[in-house]
This record gives sequence, structure tokens and C-alpha cells, in this order.
Amino acid sequence: MYEKAESLHSHRGKIYVTVNADTDSTGYTQPKAITWADGRTFKIDAVRDFRPAGTVGLDLPGDCYTVLIQGQLKHLFFEQIDPRFQGRHGRWFVEVQAE
Repeated sequence: MYEKAESLHSHRGKIYVTVNADTDSTGYTQPKAITWADGRTFKIDAVRDFRPAGTVGLDLPGDCYTVLIQGQLKHLFFEQIDPRFQGRHGRWFVEVQAE
């Protein structure tokens, strides 16, 4: 079963995106919109789930937000680039099926 999960992951890629987000006084970040490299912006209607999710293979800490955009659930990841700056230095990506 592990081999199957590994092969599924190997067919996925990352698309780095710009995210507009609010951060409250406790430090929780609430993403509000995603902007693709071509300039298209999509409003995030709701955050349905939030969980820690590191980057596979790079051992980088991060978070996964399950978000609702135009009626569809999507996974939006925040990848911490430098763990010394917990949650303050990183980038956002959407995982997509590689061709």
C-alpha cells in the first residue's frame, strides 16, 4: 500500500501562488484569496480544515488548508522555507496533477 501512495505522490506537482490572508492576534492565518501567476484571482469562500502538513522529501514544516473556491474543495499549502522563523517565512502552493 505504501508503494501505491508513493507513486500517486510522484505524479503531483506544485504551483506556487500569491495568497491574500489575514492574521489574527493569536497568529492564526486565514487565507482569503489565491492569485495565479497569470493574474487570475479566486476568492476563498471558506476554510473547511487546517492541519500541519510538511513537505514530503524536503522535511520542511508547513500547513495544509482545505478551502472552498467556487463550490470546489481544494488543498492550499503553506511551506515554511526556514524553520527558524516558524510560520513567518515561507510560500504558498497548490498541489496539481502532473501531466
